[in-house]
Amino acid sequence: MTEELSLDSDVRFIKGVGPGRARLLERLSVRTVRDLLYLFPRRYEDRRELTPLDTLKPGMAAAVLARVVTVERKPTRRPGLSLVRALVTDGKGYGYALWFNRRGLERLLPPGTEASFYGPIEMHGGRLQITNPEVEVVREGEADSLGRIVPVYPATEGLSPLWLRRLLRRLLSVAREELRENLPEAIRHRRSLLDLPVAVEGLHYPLDGDHWRACRRRVAFQELFLLQLGLALRRHQARSGSLSPRLAPLGPRSEAFLASLPFSLTTAQRRVVEEIGADLVLTEPMNRLLQGDVGSGKTVVAVLAMLAAVDGGCQAALMVPTEVLALQHHRRLSRLLEPLGLEVALLRGALSAREREESLLSLREGRVAVAVGTHALIEEHVAFHRLGLVVIDEQHRFGVLQRGALAAKGTSPHVLVMTATPIPRTLTISIYGDLAVSVIDELPPGRRPVVTRRISSRQRPRLMEFIEAEIARCRQIYWVCPLVEESESLDVASAESRHEDLAALLPHRRVGLLHGQMASREKETVLTAFQRGEVDLLVSTTVIEVGVDVPNATVMVIEDAHRFGLSQLHQLRGRVGRGGEESYCLLLGGAATVEGRKRLEALCATQDGFRIAEIDLRLRGPGEVCGVRQHGLTDFRVADLLKDGRLLNEARQEAQALVAADPSLSSASELKRELYALYGERLELAVTG
Repeated sequence: MTEELSLDSDVRFIKGVGPGRARLLERLSVRTVRDLLYLFPRRYEDRRELTPLDTLKPGMAAAVLARVVTVERKPTRRPGLSLVRALVTDGKGYGYALWFNRRGLERLLPPGTEASFYGPIEMHGGRLQITNPEVEVVREGEADSLGRIVPVYPATEGLSPLWLRRLLRRLLSVAREELRENLPEAIRHRRSLLDLPVAVEGLHYPLDGDHWRACRRRVAFQELFLLQLGLALRRHQARSGSLSPRLAPLGPRSEAFLASLPFSLTTAQRRVVEEIGADLVLTEPMNRLLQGDVGSGKTVVAVLAMLAAVDGGCQAALMVPTEVLALQHHRRLSRLLEPLGLEVALLRGALSAREREESLLSLREGRVAVAVGTHALIEEHVAFHRLGLVVIDEQHRFGVLQRGALAAKGTSPHVLVMTATPIPRTLTISIYGDLAVSVIDELPPGRRPVVTRRISSRQRPRLMEFIEAEIARCRQIYWVCPLVEESESLDVASAESRHEDLAALLPHRRVGLLHGQMASREKETVLTAFQRGEVDLLVSTTVIEVGVDVPNATVMVIEDAHRFGLSQLHQLRGRVGRGGEESYCLLLGGAATVEGRKRLEALCATQDGFRIAEIDLRLRGPGEVCGVRQHGLTDFRVADLLKDGRLLNEARQEAQALVAADPSLSSASELKRELYALYGERLELAVTG
């Protein structure tokens, strides 16, 4: 590239940019030359046909080539607002161009200046005018916007569209050599793809609609392919590392556990257990994602996997994101595993020094086979005797480095990550392409749909009557609020104030309070009391979102529900309906935004977690849904995971085939360089083990 720049050079070194404009470009996520070249237009304006002035009509947008006859600046009645009006002619007719608060236009457009104008045509005072048009002076018979499809880039204050267009046009002319093709020719031929430099330039300046679609397809394929290639390499590296222990999927403890269950596994659970078992008998480490909607029975499957580790002479560790969930899992696993002679250790931040040391010593010496904990499991002084299986619950709530840190506590342990937030297939392939995927797509028999309704604030008295009636039937209630404490800046319900209100309204009922800022012992006491039926109504924040299992709870009230994400609302709803009784999820309060209303309407319309996940993906985007926004894995410039499912499958097939044939990418050095330049450390972050 001329100007002694590379694709990775800082944009401030481009001629005409400098530090000031570089700061403005950073608002558009543009920091390097590469970022600038991949700043594609958000739309286009077709200025190929010039419109004569005498054929202009109100309501149209027109490109006009004309000469300035007169130009004047006029004050207006509004303080600080001025307008510039120019009379222009193209030899066939006359018209006016009008701008508001545009400094320096009189100097740019003195009488006699030939310029191109583009903007909306309006009728004002009986005369046609182009209002606030983009204007470009014609020099030596040429203008950047004349006779072509013109790109319209994302805007930011301080950067004129014309300046940005000219910068990119100049940069494209000198960057062709740096935009080297890196896809193997066989893939380009097989998938009928344009060369990369042609496609990038074509996305900025397409010849027509078909040309734009071909260019977009090429660049979108490139984005999807590079991520899939990185994930395929990660999967290959995991398989070719140290040998994993061979575990026993149906050992004596597993069989005893299955025999003790008061129910039979669903068909989906049996299928998933077989898939996991087929992985565990291999010396290649399992890396599997287990998806299952709320209440589908993932815990039973996880217990069987952990028992396979124990029967194979190894230890198992279950890591969860919150102390509340750790307490729940520890209590549940202890109840299930102690009859089999197994002790379950609990590691969390709130343990006393003595409790911690006893747990750590038991793990090091192998006297405890199963450990449950929060991120305390990955602290440096935690060591296992022989860790054979890592289970991570609600995996999207963890930073991916934390997941890898737990797996590093053993020698190539098998890894099972679980989520109760169903993930759309395209997103699963994109974010978890290095993992095998199992899905529990069936609920246990007898689970009834939760009645979901929106409730306005005016209906609160009726709501309280309903709650009284449910408590009288010996049922229990959740009441969830967005905040712990009242906020001066937000008119939002807080758990503490709502607890006071409800305790006053229900003086003869037992009203409890639970939130994340409480001390661990206090949280444990409240949660235990609720599980034992000693609390009728529990006011809480979202700390009860996952894992809390109280079959007697039949009502979930979510206050200011529009402030929660759709998948989060679905998780909260999953806390009720677990005991076979008719259960209710009541969304209290209105939604101030269109998006908020869509979330609430979607939750009322379906109980299908995968359908909800698809809607959530459209509303919030892939990074937010999967918790990888901070790593930039889904920040594609062109590719769209909602629209490009077929292209994603093509990219995945090609990436997997290439890695299978050439795992070192020795035959594709340019591609390898591009992959590490683009993802590098971020791909290290994306792995599970």
